[in-house]
Amino acid sequence: MSGLEIGAIVLAALMVMLGLRIHVGVGMLLAGIGCYLIVNDGDTNSLLFTLNNLVYARFSSYDLAVIPLFVLMGQFAIHGGLSRALFRAASAFIGHWRGGLAMSAAGACAGFGAICGSSLATATTMSQVALPELERHHYDKRLAAGTVAAAGTLGILIPPSVPLIIYAVLTQESIAKLFMAAVVPGLIAMLGYMVVIRLVATRTMRDAPRAPRHDWRERLDALWEVVPVMLIFVVVIFGIYGGWANLTEAASIGAAACGGYAFVRGGMRGAGFYRSLLGTAEATAMIYLVVLGADLLNSGLALSQLPVELADWVMGSGLAPLSVLLCILVVYLLLGCVMDSLSMILLTIPIFYPIVLGLDLFGLDATGKSIWFGIIALMVVEIGLITPPMGMNLFIVQKYGAGMSLGTVSRGIVPFLCADVLRIGILVSIPTLSLLFL
Repeated sequence: MSGLEIGAIVLAALMVMLGLRIHVGVGMLLAGIGCYLIVNDGDTNSLLFTLNNLVYARFSSYDLAVIPLFVLMGQFAIHGGLSRALFRAASAFIGHWRGGLAMSAAGACAGFGAICGSSLATATTMSQVALPELERHHYDKRLAAGTVAAAGTLGILIPPSVPLIIYAVLTQESIAKLFMAAVVPGLIAMLGYMVVIRLVATRTMRDAPRAPRHDWRERLDALWEVVPVMLIFVVVIFGIYGGWANLTEAASIGAAACGGYAFVRGGMRGAGFYRSLLGTAEATAMIYLVVLGADLLNSGLALSQLPVELADWVMGSGLAPLSVLLCILVVYLLLGCVMDSLSMILLTIPIFYPIVLGLDLFGLDATGKSIWFGIIALMVVEIGLITPPMGMNLFIVQKYGAGMSLGTVSRGIVPFLCADVLRIGILVSIPTLSLLFL
């Protein structure tokens, strides 16, 4: 069989396993094992040799040590009550606007994502914080659900982002450059969501009472609560980019500062600290299992020559470079209905990355294409998290929304999806927006 045929069989088997609710990391491991056995006609020597070396080769990587530190920082933020402080600060300034509380939720999601780095955690936490307030102020259920589900995706776009770290490890790209490249697209996403909220709120909330206006003393008091959070973000990101701290050192400082601030606020006592450590251990173990499974699968697919044959086929197909890129983005949207962001990045980058580097896109050099494609891919993965009917953020919001059906959440997300498509079009057409600070 050709590499394309082997790859098609293995990937189809993986999709079947995911449909049977097998954990994605285990599914990738089993698919990788199957790929090795097919390529080597059932001989296990190559498989055992690869497993013997793969675990150490991957997990001895210094860059991967940063993942549990950023996860711990996010856990401190979750259990330390930082999400409520961010929401209160945003609502103190703009909560009295038409749609202002929903805008506050979007802003709080962006701020929380800058500490947490996980879309699912951001959506889960902000659903519990923002949805009750939006319902109490008579916000349309579709607007409330759509806001939290969409803005929750900012957790993987605004740095620090675990999927961006994984992308950097897979492509040997600079993590600091990827973090800086994500800042402008993240701000564009947040502003786009706020415009959508304003337009929808103007149409659906003409007769709804607005939240009370806060005086400047209340605003400054609320802002003072989140100043340490802003400082943590600045120290981590600019410490990495400025070169005075490497990635692991900056992540350690950020985790320690976030934990200390949560302790001072009173949200981090014995139980909260224990839950943070346990949550970090569980999340890190899950991430590393998925990384190992993806490594074995991608190693098997590379042995079958699938990436090389697929790249040669694309180059010889005569398709325009932008058409190839569009097909890749559509695949990400479809995968987003059944897989989480990390799994998509790990599974697809070894296949799509060589293809993208071989395309002539806007005259970009290899480094520019690598960073730009990483941001574009992450944004489309993010859209997959809110694509009906299976987007994972939709289920999270529906779980915490009192009396909300999945249909309500799905209808509420549509205007935000339109904003996302427009944003993707802008950033694909103008790569310099992602490369502005490089």
